[in-house]
Amino acid sequence: MPFSSKPGDGGITTDTGIERLSHDKRLDKLLKSVLSEVKDYAEAQIKHIKQGAQIGLALSCVKDINRLLEMIVLEARAMSNADAGTLYITDKENKHLCFMIMQNDTMNVRMGGTSGVEIDLPSVPLYKYGNPNHSNVSSHVAISGEVVNIPDVYEAEGFDFTGPKKYDATTGYRSKSMLVIPLRNHENDIIGVLQLLNAKNPETGEIIGFSNEYVDEIASLASQAAVALTNTQLIQDLKNLFYAFIKSIATAIDEKSPYTGGHINRVVDLSMMIADKINETKSPPFNDIVFNDYEMEEIRIAAWMHDVGKITTPEYVIDKRTKLQTIFDRINLIETRFSLIAKIIENEYLAKKLNLIQKGSGDEEIKRLDSELSEKLEDLEKDLQIVKACNIPGEFLTDENTKRIKDIATRRYKMSDGEHAYLTGEELENLLVRKGSITDMERRIIENHAAVTFKILTHLPFPRKLINVPEYASGHHEKLDGSGYPRALTAKNMPLQSRIIAVADIFEALTAKDRPYKKPMLLSQALEIMSRMKNDNHIDPDIYSLFIENRLYEKYFLKEAESK
Repeated sequence: MPFSSKPGDGGITTDTGIERLSHDKRLDKLLKSVLSEVKDYAEAQIKHIKQGAQIGLALSCVKDINRLLEMIVLEARAMSNADAGTLYITDKENKHLCFMIMQNDTMNVRMGGTSGVEIDLPSVPLYKYGNPNHSNVSSHVAISGEVVNIPDVYEAEGFDFTGPKKYDATTGYRSKSMLVIPLRNHENDIIGVLQLLNAKNPETGEIIGFSNEYVDEIASLASQAAVALTNTQLIQDLKNLFYAFIKSIATAIDEKSPYTGGHINRVVDLSMMIADKINETKSPPFNDIVFNDYEMEEIRIAAWMHDVGKITTPEYVIDKRTKLQTIFDRINLIETRFSLIAKIIENEYLAKKLNLIQKGSGDEEIKRLDSELSEKLEDLEKDLQIVKACNIPGEFLTDENTKRIKDIATRRYKMSDGEHAYLTGEELENLLVRKGSITDMERRIIENHAAVTFKILTHLPFPRKLINVPEYASGHHEKLDGSGYPRALTAKNMPLQSRIIAVADIFEALTAKDRPYKKPMLLSQALEIMSRMKNDNHIDPDIYSLFIENRLYEKYFLKEAESK
């Protein structure tokens, strides 16, 4: 039956049921189209949200600042389909914007970050002649905190685009649309600027302006990036502070003993050479061993800190040039004492001569006394020379000199306060050291530095990934057969990292040319000694073989020569 609606009431007038059916189909089609568009829009928004979440998660996981900066530009460009992008970071004084990343697909440009190509462009001043610099768009955004969206830089007013235009004239590029967004950290401070160039139509490739939809998304990305960048910088600053602390301790040891200070630097170099070579080795027994970045960091820090316990070791023990040295070389006291003894002997014979003269004895008796005096003084001088010779650390104290020193120590001279020995018990103990310059007690003092190293380092709050530094650092004097110190570890419980530092420590000590208590050792002698230590199960045989077969000692000596 025909029906109609009143004019103006928005109804539809049809005359037949067929027309009504056709109208319902059109409505259904229209509804499906609208629902499809809503669905597509919702899916796109969900995709953007997921993408944003993934980007945020990725940014929060990156610890390398260069990689993080690159990722910020890459993700922003991907989000907006931009052909190029530049990232600036404010300097510490907040006076300039420094170029950090430059990317341009059309010009095939990758600069800054991990590219290995440095950006040689001058930084952008935030102030000129004491006034805010609003002529450059990047500095304007950094100062004002505004987002600037320019459809075409050639038609824009208010900013100086001389730089982009010169670049275009030189390269043939055409800078057009530009989006510049500030990077704000969690404290709302602007720490940098993200500049995107030439948004592209994803279907045609035509250069278009940056849509407001992208502006909001990229502003959100910039906010996430700024927080991630700040966190990464804080972590890096803490790491730098930690390293500065480590090096300040090494400097303190260096000031205490210049020999130990040089030793620490060289042990670090040697340890890292060995660790790097283990990582490169593809054959047994190291083919399955690969130190990751954190493990390499542990080795490096442990090598830096391996002698930190020597802060408590007396200087004279560390730098003991002679057997009698403490704060000064006590051979001077012995020389003075022997001079006094000589005077005492001379006085005794002078008294005897006076007595003979008073008795009217002849010249023969006086000559005999003079001869005896001369012989005694000569013997005394020989004794002093023996003492002085034994005071210098040699290869090994002979049995003959050991007997001579003991005989000298038994002799006595008289003073007004009684009898005294030519050599005190403590002097005798030092002079009888068979090899080197330190006594057993002094050796125990030196060896205690390893235990002190462990004690000091265990009080430092190392992060979880560096938690083994105290163990590795304090274990460099352990031996595989359990005869080392401070904990007498054996092969089964001595970490590979400690074994590496042990080999580096021994080789450096043997070949060092700046030790006050020994002459420089030839390379052949040092390697022969280490070979015996390997055979005696004192050092790791595999690490020693790696060190020799790859001639790491040559690389080490070359590096030492280049550093001088």
